[in-house]
Amino acid sequence: MTHSISVPRSDRVPPPGKAQLPRGVWSMAFTELWERYSFYGLQGILSFYLLYSLAQGGLEIAPAAAAGIVGAYGGAVYLAQVIGAWFGDRLVAPKHMVLFGAFVILGGHLLLSVTQGLSGLGIGLVLIVIGTGALKTNITSIVGFLVEDRDQQERDVSFSYFYMAINIGAVLGPLTTGFVQNQFGFHWGFGLAAVGMAGALVQYLLSMKKLPQRASEINNPLPRNKYPMMIGIALAGVAVILIAIYAGLLRAENLSSTTTIIALLAAAAYFVTMAVSKSVTSDDRKRVLGFLPLFLFSGIYFGLLFQKFTAISILITERINLQIGDWTFPVAWITTVSPLAAVLITPLIAKLWRTLGSRQPSPGTKFGIGLVQIGCAYLFLLIISTVTGDAYIPLFLILLFMMMAGSSEVFVGPIGLSVATKIGPKAFKSQMVGLNFLTLALGSSLSGLLGQLFAAIESTNYFMIVSGTGLALGLTLILARKPLGRLLSAGQ
Repeated sequence: MTHSISVPRSDRVPPPGKAQLPRGVWSMAFTELWERYSFYGLQGILSFYLLYSLAQGGLEIAPAAAAGIVGAYGGAVYLAQVIGAWFGDRLVAPKHMVLFGAFVILGGHLLLSVTQGLSGLGIGLVLIVIGTGALKTNITSIVGFLVEDRDQQERDVSFSYFYMAINIGAVLGPLTTGFVQNQFGFHWGFGLAAVGMAGALVQYLLSMKKLPQRASEINNPLPRNKYPMMIGIALAGVAVILIAIYAGLLRAENLSSTTTIIALLAAAAYFVTMAVSKSVTSDDRKRVLGFLPLFLFSGIYFGLLFQKFTAISILITERINLQIGDWTFPVAWITTVSPLAAVLITPLIAKLWRTLGSRQPSPGTKFGIGLVQIGCAYLFLLIISTVTGDAYIPLFLILLFMMMAGSSEVFVGPIGLSVATKIGPKAFKSQMVGLNFLTLALGSSLSGLLGQLFAAIESTNYFMIVSGTGLALGLTLILARKPLGRLLSAGQ
């Protein structure tokens, strides 16, 4: 027989200025740190594995096709998280979904480290997609359970530190796998990513007993009489994918566009489902409506940010001289600067939000600031590209661009997570997190399309388009902050 212990409200919600992270947030943060270490450790060298020549240990794939593969892979990772969120809400408790995902991701990384060629790469990436789908949204939902009794300021601080752990992993991953790849080859880098995922699995296993009870519960169990229908839908989906592959409908060049369409359709289905559900109140619908522009603009934001894996990777291979005397600067280290900048600025921004308290900018304004900043970063790259012409771009300038672009993420990523876990209707808590992660699916697949566009037009025209997009959308959100804020706070 178990007994619950009632914790006084004053103990669970510390006075302003004395907020502490709830117990368990750090454990989940370190699990996420090592999982992201493995993910970004792979992501940091994947583009170059596809682009580099056979003599350099790569697969020597055309830039447009490589951008399509990388964009589609990233999009599929986040699309899978929508399915994982549904499983965590309806079939398997979030606690067990995270454990299953960790094992499958580890298997994918191990396969990549020992197999050669496109076939081994494809199977390994599919395993990582499936495992990440099971893990990501459900571990974020667990963090949401840990902070559900906290006010908005404390939630934002908790998620900012959780997001900082994500970015620390995103820094350490490519920093170390990039060095190993530079010294010993790509498959040694893939193997190091597997070691990171093993660390995430161990950390989670040590933390499982301390998770809140809600992590072991299925929020909205699926009735057993609907199991046959869901199995039929799953089998039909797999059949459609296999038929498309064997019929040649899915090719490297169109993978990103296909993934983008699927991400938009999935998001539309979620928004419509929540809008018509009988379990959703009128205030819930207002908040979901307020989240719609944040979703769309966030997807575009991440499309601009994730170009570091597509368009910017192509730019690096073509126009950046990595030689520093007799030493070659590890190519993956360039993309590492982006999350490093986010890590370094996160404590400062979190302290700023805590200091401002109720006077801090609204979520819409924070998103707008992030879009304006990344627009300015690409404006900087436009100036560099114009001034240098066809000559090599100095390495330090591309590193400075990465700092400008990467540090903008603190205004979008953690805020989106915080808003999604707060405003979601009760029956759609985990799935609301999944919807938020669809912004990353949309952004990843969009970055693949942008990489293909970069390969097709002049770089100056390209950077003019993306910088203008970021600036225009950011200013739009800032101007619309008041009506957007009223929708997001409806009933709260």
